[in-house]
Amino acid sequence: MDQIDTPTRQPALHYAWIVLVVGTLVVFGSLGLARFGYTTLLPSMETALAIDNTRTGGLATANLAGYLALAIVGGALASRYGPRVVITIGLVVAGLGMLLTGLANSLGAAIAWRALTGIGSGASNVPVMALLSAWFVQRRRGLAAGIGVTGSSVALILLGLVVPHILTIYEENGWRICWFVFAGATFGLAILAWAVLRNRPSDLGLQPLGATEHNVPVAAASQGGLHWGRVYASGVVWHIGMIYVAFGFSYIIYMTFFTKYLTTEGGYTKQAAGWLLTLMGWVSLPCGFLLGWVSDVIGRKGALVIIYLIHTVAFALFALWPSPVGFTISAVLFGLSPWTIPAIMAAMCGDLLGPRLAPAGLGFITLFFGIGQAVGPIAAGALADADPGKSFSSAFLLAAGVALLGAVGSLLLRRPKG
Repeated sequence: MDQIDTPTRQPALHYAWIVLVVGTLVVFGSLGLARFGYTTLLPSMETALAIDNTRTGGLATANLAGYLALAIVGGALASRYGPRVVITIGLVVAGLGMLLTGLANSLGAAIAWRALTGIGSGASNVPVMALLSAWFVQRRRGLAAGIGVTGSSVALILLGLVVPHILTIYEENGWRICWFVFAGATFGLAILAWAVLRNRPSDLGLQPLGATEHNVPVAAASQGGLHWGRVYASGVVWHIGMIYVAFGFSYIIYMTFFTKYLTTEGGYTKQAAGWLLTLMGWVSLPCGFLLGWVSDVIGRKGALVIIYLIHTVAFALFALWPSPVGFTISAVLFGLSPWTIPAIMAAMCGDLLGPRLAPAGLGFITLFFGIGQAVGPIAAGALADADPGKSFSSAFLLAAGVALLGAVGSLLLRRPKG
């Protein structure tokens, strides 16, 4: 790529770090609370709404279908109008969806409001991950995206510690109180995002973090027209999207039914299941940015293969070793790399497409990811209902098989041209 000489301004603390901190908090709200909050509340909601495994999977699918509907559109809108406004509106919508979920008294209402929550999540999470590509140079994007996705890790830690206590104190209304708390936090994050985030370093007279006077890419500096064919007609982008399906399908089965499986089949109390979720969160906290950095060093392809193989073992152990030891090893293994695949995907879009088209590219491949997410929970719930013992073991084995396919697909990936 051609280089141009552009004077750079290097403040003591580059504003990219502030964007990264707030971006991590956006992920905390848009995914950590809006999506993974359901994992901890599923058993209570299932009892209150009198629904079976297939319908609980359907609730998760509604949320993920909403995410899918806005992910591709949200990415394109962020490329056109800037991520800041799209992220802010998305957080407001997600917060509203969580508030209304807490007020739901029927399955139909819960489905509608979980879908609305998913719409807000898709509109905020995809653009914020792509935003990091504009603020960091290529050799630091994996690290930055890896830090960004740890917002979900922080959420797992807090959910595992706080939710069981709220459920105990408020009993049958505990799950509603939790959704209200999640909504309030997300509304606050929307205000913070609007106040702090900026669409690109040039808005503040800066260059991306890591840029030097003689290595600013022309593509990053150019404000010409958007070449959508680089996104939607690229064979490499389509291949990346197909690999992303495997992650969406497999991990969401594991996360959606994690607590339910432990409490109904593993003999765990809600508090014990919460502690295991917290352990997973603590393990994942440093590993997100560590593996993101690894992808900067060994390449995105190699990192993807390693992570998918780890997931394969984690999901299989959860089904095949139903004991405290097996559950703990499974949770720790998954905790080594739960959110790194989205981080690597965001970095790859930045590598391939540059900062202006990265939101559209990430939104497009998230379409594939979202399809996997939407199908996974309802398929897992149906498998459990079809099992004579109503066990989720077969669902976790299915997740392991699909994760293995993701590793194979990653091996066949062509190296993106930087």
